[in-house]
Amino acid sequence: MDFLKCNPKWTRQPKQMQIGEEKVVIITEKETDLWARTYYGFQNDNAPVFQIETTDKFFSFVVKTEFESACRFDQCGVVMYLDSDNWFKASIEYEDGKIQRLGSVVTNHGYSDWATTDIPSDIKSMWYRFSRRNSDYCIECSEDGITFSQMRIFHMWEGAEKITYGIYACSPTEGSYKATFSNMQIMECQWELDSVCCD
Repeated sequence: MDFLKCNPKWTRQPKQMQIGEEKVVIITEKETDLWARTYYGFQNDNAPVFQIETTDKFFSFVVKTEFESACRFDQCGVVMYLDSDNWFKASIEYEDGKIQRLGSVVTNHGYSDWATTDIPSDIKSMWYRFSRRNSDYCIECSEDGITFSQMRIFHMWEGAEKITYGIYACSPTEGSYKATFSNMQIMECQWELDSVCCD
């Protein structure tokens, strides 16, 4: 199923964006971000988010991101934004000319975490696959859209019933860059249950 045919809606529509039949382009604005409290008390809740609503308990959402980020923390990726205190995002956050951070943030009841791994800064595209099984979720990434690697599995306390999910892009510092989203598809859940035997 094509994500763009499911009537996605903006939370904080960006000033500059384009929505075509096959892709969405966002030009980010400076000092936009999603982060809540943890570590240094900072909170920012003003990143543009483009989402659909669903009660489907089992599905996967795939998207390809391409980005021209150049300022610290510039980011774009997949998001599940329920409200300002309960949300998830996965993206690559630009650090400098050598490294950037492929990672994810889970925010439950107003507090964010951040799980990352360093990757080279010359990577300028990434695929994500976001999967749901009831109120548990899995996020995976891929450089070719074929072979996906697990980034994390998590629980969303307020994510047991109706949710909203989609894409986002932002520039927490002084950045402004073009983020392009394409190949946005919703499909049967690709996150299979493992068989675990215990004595």
